[in-house]
Amino acid sequence: MALKFRPLSAEEITRLTSQGCSCSDWANVQAAEGFDPARVKSTHFSGSVKLGVFEKDIPFFGGVTKPAGISNATIHNCTIGNNVYINQIRNYIANYYIEDDVIIENVDLLAVEGSSCFGNGTEIAVLNEGGGREIPIYDHLSAQLAYIIAVYRHRPKVIENLRKIIAAYTNSVTSSMGVVASHAKLINCRTIKNVKIGPDSHLEGVDRLENGSINSCRQDPVYIGQAVSAKDFIICSGSKITDGTIISKCFVGQGCVLAKQYSAENSVFFANCECLQGEACSIFAGPYTVTHHKSTLLIAGLFSFLNAGSQTNQSNHMYKLGPVHQGIMERGCKTASGSHMLWPAKVGAFSVVIGRHYGHPDTSDLPFSYLTEIDGKSVLVPGANLRSVGTVRDAQKWPKRDRRRDIRKLDYINFKLLSPYTIQKIRSGCDLLVNLKATSGKTVDYLTCHNVKIKISSIDNGIKLYQMSIEEFVGDCLIKRLENRRFETIDELRAALSPKTNVGMGKWLDMAGLLAPEEGVREMLGCIENSTISTGEQLSESFQSMYDNYQVYEWAWTAKLLQERMGKAVEKITADDVVELVTKWKTAVEKSGSLLCTDAQKEFAADARIGYGLDGNEKTKDADFEAVRDRKSVV
Repeated sequence: MALKFRPLSAEEITRLTSQGCSCSDWANVQAAEGFDPARVKSTHFSGSVKLGVFEKDIPFFGGVTKPAGISNATIHNCTIGNNVYINQIRNYIANYYIEDDVIIENVDLLAVEGSSCFGNGTEIAVLNEGGGREIPIYDHLSAQLAYIIAVYRHRPKVIENLRKIIAAYTNSVTSSMGVVASHAKLINCRTIKNVKIGPDSHLEGVDRLENGSINSCRQDPVYIGQAVSAKDFIICSGSKITDGTIISKCFVGQGCVLAKQYSAENSVFFANCECLQGEACSIFAGPYTVTHHKSTLLIAGLFSFLNAGSQTNQSNHMYKLGPVHQGIMERGCKTASGSHMLWPAKVGAFSVVIGRHYGHPDTSDLPFSYLTEIDGKSVLVPGANLRSVGTVRDAQKWPKRDRRRDIRKLDYINFKLLSPYTIQKIRSGCDLLVNLKATSGKTVDYLTCHNVKIKISSIDNGIKLYQMSIEEFVGDCLIKRLENRRFETIDELRAALSPKTNVGMGKWLDMAGLLAPEEGVREMLGCIENSTISTGEQLSESFQSMYDNYQVYEWAWTAKLLQERMGKAVEKITADDVVELVTKWKTAVEKSGSLLCTDAQKEFAADARIGYGLDGNEKTKDADFEAVRDRKSVV
C-alpha cells in the first residue's frame, strides 16, 4: 500500500472513543489523510494499526449497499487499506495487511500466528503413501515440475536442485504478516489461520482454512464456499471449492472444481480437474482428471485426462509391507462403473477399464484398448477404443473446457489424440501383436501377455486398427506440413519436408499433459543438475520452449517414421510418394470415419429409444427422441 500514515488527532481519538472504540495505547494507531473517524465504531485496537480512508458505499448481493468502515471488531497489528468494509468479527483479526476494497463480514477469526510459509514447502506424499515421491508444493508449481519431482527419483541431483529452488521461494514468502488482497470478500466464515488471500478471492461460509495460499487474480478469481475445510494447501486461480469439501495437504491447480463433499489428502490436482463427491488419497491428478461419484476412490495413482466411473477404486497394497504400491493410468483412460484395479498396474493411453483386475496388468504398449474382466481374468481387446466415437468426442471437448482465464498458465497441455507419444505406443503394440500371432498355436483361444489375456480372434483386428491410425497420423502431419504452400520444383518439396531439428526423432514422453521428446527432457534435466537452470522462471521457460516447439519436434519424429516406412530418405521423396501417402491417409480416414459413424449410430438405434415418448405410440417415441437427441449433438 502506498498510503502515508499520521498519528490520530485528539479530536479523532475522542470521536472514536465516543463511538465505542477502545485502545490501550492510541499512539500505536495511525490513519491516512482523509480518514473519517465516523466510519469506525465499536472496535478495539491493539498492537500497531494503520487505517486507510473510508469514503465509499460498498455494494452487496441483492442491490444492498453499506458504508465502508470498521465496526464490531477487534483489530490487532494490522494495516487496513482504503474503502475496506469490516463488520461482525466475533474473535479478532490479527497480523494482516488488508488491501483496498476488501469486504470482511461475520467472520470468527482471521489471524497469522508466528512465521508462516502459507502452505509453501508443504510435502505432499503422492503415488506412494509410504513416501519416497514427496512433492514440496509452492505457489507456481506446474504439473510438469511436479511430475519430474515425483517420477525422476533416479536423478537425485535433479531432485535436490529443484527442492532448493522451491525452498528459496518458500523462504522469500515466509512472513509473520498475512495478506488479504484487494477486492477480496470474506463473508460468513469461521476460522482462517495463516492464510494468504489473493485479489478478488470470494470466501463464503467457509468452515476452516489453515496454513495455505489462495492465489486468486482479477482475471480469474477463486471461490471457496460453504463448509469447506482445508489445511496445508495451495489453491490456484480460477478454482472453485465448495459444498463441504475437505482437503489436507493438497495442491489445487488452475481452473479446478472440488465440490459436493469431496475429500482429499496428500494429493495434487492440476489444470481443470473436476472432482465431486468421492475421495482421493496420495494421487497425482494431472490435467482434466474427472470423477463425479460418491462411491469413487482414487488412491496412489497417476492420472491425466481421466474419466472415472461410479464405484471406481483401487487397492494400493496387499497386506504385506503396507500401502507401498502405485498405479499408472496413462492419458485419456476411462473406467466403467464398479471397476477395480489392484496396484501395481499400468494402463495404456486412451483405454477403457471394465470390471475387476487383480493380476497387475501392464498394457502401456497397447493403447486405445478395452481392458475387461471375463471369468475373473483380465482380457484385453487391443485398439478397440479407436473405433469409439466417444474417444474423438473427448479429444474435441478438452480444449473447449479449459476454464483457465489467468494470463499466466502454470500447466503446459497438449490435447492431441494421435501424437508421436501415442503412435510410438501403437507401433510397439503392432509389433507385439504380430509376434504373439506368429508364436500362437492353432488350438488356443487366448494368449497371455503382460498379465492380460488376448483373444486370438482380436489380434488381427487390433493390428488393422493400429495400422489405420498410423496412416492417419502420418497423413495428418504431412498435409499440415504442406498446406497453403506451392512448389515449383521437387527440391522445394523436399526442403519443405526436411526436419529443422534432430530433436524429437527418438522416444517421446507424456509429462502430465505436456508431450515432449525424451531427448529434450534429458537436456533440461542436465541443465537442472549443473545449475544452468536454477530459478523457477528458467524452469517455466524450458517447459514453454518444449510446448512452443511441439510441431517442430513432431515433424522431426514423423519424417523419421516416413523414411522407415518408405525405405528412403526425405531428400529422395518424389511427388508420387506424396500422392501415395495422401491416398493411404484418405483410405485410413474413410475407414476410421466409417467405424466412428457406425459406433455413433448405436446411440440412435431402437434400443436407445427405450424410455422416450412415455405416453404415446411409436411415432411419439421417435418424435420425442429426435427432439431431445438431435443428431448434430453427437461429437
